[in-house]
Amino acid sequence: MSGFVSGRMRAGNQTIRLATRFALRELRGGLKGFYIFIACIALGVAAIAGVTSVSRALTEGISREGQAILGGDLSFSLIHREADPEQIAYVESLGETSRAATLRAMARRSDTGDQALVELKAVDDAYPLYGSLDLASGQPLGAALSKQDGVWGAVADISLLARLDVEVGETLSLGHATLRVTDFIQNEPDKLSGGLEFGPRLMISDAAIADTGLIQPGSLVRWHYRVRMDPSPRIEALDGIVTQAKSAQPDAGWRIRSRANASPGLQRSISRFAQFLTLVGLTALIVGGVGVANAIRAYLETKREVIASFKCLGATGGFVFQIYLVQMLMLALIGIGIGLVIGALIPFAAGAALAGVLPIELAASIYPAELGLGLLYGLLTALAFALWPLGRAHDVPPTALFRDIVTGGSKLPRKRYLFATLVTVLALAAIAILLSQDKEMASIYLAASAGAFALLVAVARLIMIAARRVPSVRSTELRLAIANIHRPGALTPSVVLSLGLGLSLLVALALIDGNLRRELTATIADQAPSFFFVDIQSHERDAFETLLKDEAPGATIQSVPMLRGRIVSLNGIPADRFVPARDGSNWVLRGDRGITYEESIPENSKLAEGAWWPEDYSGAPLVSFDLEAATDLGLDIGDEITVNVLGREITAEIANFREVEWQSLAINFVMVFSPNTFAGAPHAHLMTLGWDQPMPTETELALLKTVSNAFPTVTAVRVRDAISQVNDLVEQLAWAVRGASSITLIASVLVLAGALAAGHRSRIYDAVILKTLGATRNRLIVAYGLEYAILGLATAVFAVIAGAIAAWYVTTQIMGGSFVMMPVTAAGAALIALVLTVGFGLIGTWRILGEKPAPVLRNL
Repeated sequence: MSGFVSGRMRAGNQTIRLATRFALRELRGGLKGFYIFIACIALGVAAIAGVTSVSRALTEGISREGQAILGGDLSFSLIHREADPEQIAYVESLGETSRAATLRAMARRSDTGDQALVELKAVDDAYPLYGSLDLASGQPLGAALSKQDGVWGAVADISLLARLDVEVGETLSLGHATLRVTDFIQNEPDKLSGGLEFGPRLMISDAAIADTGLIQPGSLVRWHYRVRMDPSPRIEALDGIVTQAKSAQPDAGWRIRSRANASPGLQRSISRFAQFLTLVGLTALIVGGVGVANAIRAYLETKREVIASFKCLGATGGFVFQIYLVQMLMLALIGIGIGLVIGALIPFAAGAALAGVLPIELAASIYPAELGLGLLYGLLTALAFALWPLGRAHDVPPTALFRDIVTGGSKLPRKRYLFATLVTVLALAAIAILLSQDKEMASIYLAASAGAFALLVAVARLIMIAARRVPSVRSTELRLAIANIHRPGALTPSVVLSLGLGLSLLVALALIDGNLRRELTATIADQAPSFFFVDIQSHERDAFETLLKDEAPGATIQSVPMLRGRIVSLNGIPADRFVPARDGSNWVLRGDRGITYEESIPENSKLAEGAWWPEDYSGAPLVSFDLEAATDLGLDIGDEITVNVLGREITAEIANFREVEWQSLAINFVMVFSPNTFAGAPHAHLMTLGWDQPMPTETELALLKTVSNAFPTVTAVRVRDAISQVNDLVEQLAWAVRGASSITLIASVLVLAGALAAGHRSRIYDAVILKTLGATRNRLIVAYGLEYAILGLATAVFAVIAGAIAAWYVTTQIMGGSFVMMPVTAAGAALIALVLTVGFGLIGTWRILGEKPAPVLRNL
């Protein structure tokens, strides 16, 4: 003790070294009592490090295979039209070029008339420039697509063959052409670059596309020109090449991508999902922080005599704080180290598990930056939850430390420790927000978590106050259970905090998923039309509408002109440089948008601001913009928007804003132009058909067969099929989100177990004294079971309320949908809380009740 009993403590590094020596001496007894502490930190760090590493591995995998995914080093895309000779000459000057056309069409069996929506791709002889398109038989693609005996060959996804019950060698009708299925596709290298698909792939030669009759003026077809450059430029040089290409052909109106962003939609999805999972991992760390605080409090409780001895021999409160802070940091580093090892291994495990699922190979590796992020989060979380209980020991005199088991230690720590805790928490939140792709969403998530945490503390206090004020009951077991809820050192705060946040998150996710499914399968399905008919040519429009009226009398039919355009600039600012008013709201600026023109306000829209143009308007082009999208972008009436349509750039002034009912899936557009804007421009028409009441599937399929046979070049999209596919995607995503979010629940269980373990000592005293006074084991089991059941039920009630509020906000305010409460979800949350609290509580209590009274009583 001579190191600090002189009355004056050594300063600086010597004091820290001395504190470290004492910390190490006390840890010689092992890590007993800190297993939950280490497990909580390790779980959260592993989740964050693993998620960010897998995200990086996916992104690196996309970048590494960017050439194959994109189909070249560069890709030039046009909609509605092919490139003109001058533009083709420029593209070919960059390197070897391959041309492909993609569109949706209807493939039909000639004998039965069965049909299916397909994603059609017409390719030339140079395809693919990178990667390999593998066919089941191993034959070359050119041979499979060649024309034999006057019939063009085609290859397809095996799902199309199964859907239409077609064998290899049999024929299909596509538009006006007959195709022979010569093989099925096993691997398509550039499949990811196409985005969301509503049907299986059917691939033909570009020489066959003219025979189908599908390419008409205004047809919804995309032309892709891929370039293989020799030598292949470095990633850093691609942006300059893209900029040069835009300058060389400023009026081309094409979308240019490089292998650096081969699949931007997928990369955005990966980033957003990784961001969400990182926040979930952070939530698990925060929940685990409760376990950290519980473990430190329990550990300091066992060190009362040691701390008292230190202080009696002259140690200052600051020195005592340093000793146990060093111990905490050492233990935290052990947990962080375990978490980092697990996190570093997760990309390799994910790569092996998803090898047959993902269309790309994960670039599994050890990523120091992502592991460093997990280290930083782990340290900050450990400090945020350790400083408070460690700081409380600073000013407590030795006599109070000996009485701490009675007083409960409610005194606040010094201001310096409160300030340090606040700074650590703010730093943790700032890092999480600054590193997020959607900072607004991250801020809302963290604010909601902080609010839930504060509410849980308040709920725990209210439960204890309510239990204290409950009138005395006759049942001895229930009276003992109620007393245990509000007594000093009760488990109530720990149980409510440990389970409340994790259950609230799971309830919120379950309700969001359930309401999204309800919106898709019920509300939208009831309001939506039954069919969308695309690529109806102007000369076919009247005959097509007549056919629909004859075959579906009483159905509601809507028709509008349909074009595709891309926003080039807003108020003179190029779209790729425009900064939206809200983060993550620039979806309108990405890719092509459907546009139309109307003389009057469209149905399912309501004029919100501004005035509509007259029916005979002939002035400068005007446009009506969706109010929500305009607000997100920060646009006002009078602003100018330039769009590229059919290779022409058209600038229009915003005349008004509309409120659009997107949920109905009726014909709606972000941008509606004045009719004179596209006078004389070639375009197709979009038509919908819907009944006022649900129709049998047989009726819909019969109409689909009739329409497809009469108008083979018109593409029909059955809404039920589209909703079913989206629902399947939502289901897969929901399971992934729930699985990832279960990390939080696992952390909650760990903290619950730690809280029960922390109360083990006092429970032994209670059980021994009560048994000495005549209580039976069965009575004590019932009393403890009632206590845990009350706490579990109270926590479940809070989780249901908090989760429902969070789900309501996300569903109605962010997703723009409607919300209904789902009792089964609430019951499930209550059941989980009851099973966990009662189960873990009784397991620990059973061991306590087995303690012999004599050894315990001798130590009282």
